Formats: sequence, structure tokens, C-alpha cells
Amino acid sequence: MPERLYRWTKQRLRQQLAVVQGDRAPSVVLKEATYLNHARRKWLTANIWVTEDRIVYVGDEMPTKTTGTEIVDCKKSFVVPGYIEHHAHPFQLYNPHSFAKYASSRGTTTLINDNMMFFLYLEKKKALSIIEALNELPATMFWWCRYDAQTEVLDDAFFSHSKMKEWLEHPLVIQGGELTSWPKVLNGDDSILHWMQETTRLRKRIEGHLPGASERTLAKMALLGVTCDHEAMTGEEVVRRLNLGYMTSLRHSSIRPDLPKLLKEMRELGVDYFDRCLLTTDGSPPSFYENGVMDQLIKIAIDSGLDPIDAYSMASYNVAKYYQLDHKLGMIAPGRIAHLNILEAIDQPNPKAVLAKGQWLVREGRQCEGFEAFPWEKFGIGPLEIDWDLSESDLSFSMPMGIEMANAVILKPYQISVEPTDQELATTHDESFFVMIDKNGKWLIATMIKGFATHVLGFASSFSNTGDIILIGKNVSDMIAAFRALKKQGGGMTLVEDGNVIGSMTLELFGVLSAKPMQEIMEEEKKFVTLLRERGYKHEDPIYSLLFFSSTHLPYIRVTQRGIYDVKKKTVLFPAIMR
Repeated sequence: MPERLYRWTKQRLRQQLAVVQGDRAPSVVLKEATYLNHARRKWLTANIWVTEDRIVYVGDEMPTKTTGTEIVDCKKSFVVPGYIEHHAHPFQLYNPHSFAKYASSRGTTTLINDNMMFFLYLEKKKALSIIEALNELPATMFWWCRYDAQTEVLDDAFFSHSKMKEWLEHPLVIQGGELTSWPKVLNGDDSILHWMQETTRLRKRIEGHLPGASERTLAKMALLGVTCDHEAMTGEEVVRRLNLGYMTSLRHSSIRPDLPKLLKEMRELGVDYFDRCLLTTDGSPPSFYENGVMDQLIKIAIDSGLDPIDAYSMASYNVAKYYQLDHKLGMIAPGRIAHLNILEAIDQPNPKAVLAKGQWLVREGRQCEGFEAFPWEKFGIGPLEIDWDLSESDLSFSMPMGIEMANAVILKPYQISVEPTDQELATTHDESFFVMIDKNGKWLIATMIKGFATHVLGFASSFSNTGDIILIGKNVSDMIAAFRALKKQGGGMTLVEDGNVIGSMTLELFGVLSAKPMQEIMEEEKKFVTLLRERGYKHEDPIYSLLFFSSTHLPYIRVTQRGIYDVKKKTVLFPAIMR
């Protein structure tokens, strides 16, 4: 149960005391380990005793009782706390279970997760039951509570008072945000401000989303309760946040691989104190993580010349201290959960062995047992069921304005230059048909998109921010075929040419997430992205493109459930058409 992370039962506390008193044997002892002591900012040598899921002793002594104890010689090793990803979006094709399993194998044993998908797709009781079940894994999993849907939705009941209250008060929810709707708050939205106040009253943190924010805007948001932001894109923007007292997260993701640049510019600006800095990968697609999770970022920081203690702190102790969890996480000291990474060398953060809640997940570089398959079906989560059909006659492309991709995630309006009366477009230009359809078949938006690809004939995806279906292509017949292939496989992505499916990715959960292990998802994603790039997709990341078509925290226009939406003017330019 969630309370386990805040206290152990009296019986278990007595058992832990008995180990230190010499009346019981510990589970594991890491003998003569050189470990990172964050209280002193030093590498010290000690014996680390673990009993079940807790560190019970760190010091010079060895236990007097060792019956059944596993004693591991760590004389030539280095031990650091398990890493913490404080800004995870565990819904980028992978699911929270598969991502936690993979991240833990690379030493990231604690995740603080976006709740968007569960919040929008599941009723409250079921969603909260799932996050409690996920926390029984060897990884530790905390959550945020979103204040808005990050898009224009037809059903405003998603953010009912009772639902928000129970999410925010849940012990596994430790922050509000990320606050993508901050302009609404500044412009008078008191409903969101109310939940920000409640978050502060509960002594939980508020994560901002403030790209390009001026000093004055940052000051305003600090007054309203925002305590951290991960959107700095230059060293100067990092310093601006630090100067105003923000905890500042340095991002390195698939579309913003900024960490080397940020660290270089910060040091040029005189930053030599990193206790107010965190690290995040900001929910990147699967293949980004081939080189690791937080271990990848720690390595970049060390290679950039940072003191290794600072590099490890930004992915462990600094995070735990900021979230007021350092009494349980982020340190190697008595009373903390036994998340421990054993390293070959200080400058090699990819661990050769990982203990998570006292359980071996990696030993001598080999994956151990530890994550059983998660019972999604128990919570009624399975493939996307589409009980309606689509025909060519449903699609009419008469809208005078199309959407143009300035990059992977920024959309601009554009004047359509081709005549979309035919059912097929030439491959000599980068304009294509674009359709977004309600996953229940009730409404659709049909227009043109410029800049997605030149040779994609028929593409369908149920992977989107809201789970609504996106069709893109040069050929309406192939787009319909892609939709029907998507329907048959229960959601995901399909690519069709001349009526034949040439690529597909099945997403078995909601039609948005894969149930497969992370390594398999990586390979599927790479193959599918390669197919898109071979057909003219030229931007940084098509997975982000699909996710953000409807996301109203980005400029300039978005395709939402209400229609094509002008983000700046906050108006619907062209409404969705009911079918």
C-alpha cells in the first residue's frame, strides 16, 4: 500500500531494530563499499546493511549474525543512491510498467510520473488503484496531478472537484502540474489557481512549464506557487530561474538534447553551485533511451567537467530533498529505501549491479527477475475497440486553411496551394491530406497538412494526446485502408501503400501504449520511424509530432476535439464536423 513509503509497521520497525542490535541477520551486506555520502559531500568507505527493502546501517561494523545474509565484496566498487527521474511521461508508446523495468535496470529506480493518460482515460477509483498497484513493483513510483488536459476537450467533467481533490490528496501524488496552462492562470482562471493553492496547502510542489518566460513572468508564477521549471533552453534562462529561487531542471530529450550546451553556458556565466539543479529526459520516445535513462544524463554531466558528486546529486539527493523525500530516498543512510547502484568506476554511472527496494534487478551486468507482467486486463485496459467504419465519402477536404509543420511540434496556419478535390495528391510536394477523427466516430476535422512528408500515401495512428485517430496521406483510399488495418489490430499505427500494409505498430493498451518490453518497443519504433523518414518525414521526432498535434500549450494553431484552435486568440477557427 502507498503508506509503506512513509512508514513501516511497528512489527517491521522492531525487526529492523533487531538487525542493528545483532539479534537478527540482515538480508544483504555490501562490504567495504566506497559510497557517496551526500550529508558530507564525500566518498566514504563503510559496510552497508540492508534488511528487506530498507537500509538499516551504514558504518564500520559487520553484523554479528549473518545466517542467510548475502555478503557482497564491494572493495573495488563504488555505490551511489538509485537515480530519480523527476519528470517522467511514461506513456510514449511504452507504459509505466515497461518503462520502470527498463529504467531500473539502468539504475533509475524512482520515477515521478505524469498522470495525464490515467486521468483522461480511466475513472478515478480505477486510476488510483493502478498507481497503488504499480508502486508494489521494485521501483518506487510517484505521480503528478495535472490541472488541465493540455488541449481543448469536449468533456470538461474530466477535472471535476472530487476527482482533483482525491488525486491531489493521494500520498503517491507529490506535485501539481506540469502547469502548461499558466497563461490562463495569469489571465484570471481561478479554478486552476484554486488547485494550485490546494497543492501548496498540502505542502506539495508545483512544476511549471514556462518556455521563454521573462524575469517578470517567472516572478509572477513564483508568487502563485510554482517552485520548479524544466523549460530553460539556454544557460542564461537557467540562471534567470536560479536567481529567482526556482529549482531548475536541466533537460536532455529527443527534441531538446540541451544538457551539454546548458552546462557549458552555465559555467561560462559563473554557476558553480548545483544544489538547486535537477536533471530530466522529459518523457522521450523509446529509442532515445538506448543509451540509458538518468545514467545517460549523469554521464553527460561528468563528461562536461562537472564534479561527479554534483552530477549524481542532480539525479538523486537534490531531487529527494526538493520533494521532501530525503528521509526515504536519495541518500545512502539508515532509514532509506534500499535503492542502490553499484558502479565499476565513479565516471561510469551505468551500474554493474542494481538493488531496488533491496531486491537485485541487475547482478554482474545481467538482468535478474523482479518485474512480473503487469495485469492490465484486471483493470479493464486492453486494445482499442472501434465499432464504426469510415469510407471515402466521409472525407471532404474543402477547408481553406491548412496546418504547416514549422518543426516536429510547432504548427502554423497556411494557405492551401493545391487543389484537394481529387482523392490523390502528387508526391512532388509536401502537402498531404490530414484528418483527425473522434475515437468513437462522432466528429472529424479534415484539412491539409504541409511539411509532414512527401511520399506517405496512407497513415493511421491512435497514438495521440487524447487517443483520437489521426489519418495522414497522399491517397484517400490508402488512408481508409490504413484506418481499417488500425481498427483490425486494436490500435497503434499503420502505414499503407497501394492498399497493402507495409508497416505497423500495435499498441495494445488504450490504442496508445504497448504492452511489450522496452527493448522490443525500441526496435518497433525505430523501424516505423525509418519507414516515415524514407517517405519524407524530416523533423526531429514523429512520435512527438503525433502526440502534440492537439496540445494547446504550443503555438500557433492546434487540431483539437473542438476544431482547429488558435492558441494565442484562444478561439476555434474551424469547428469539428459531426458525423
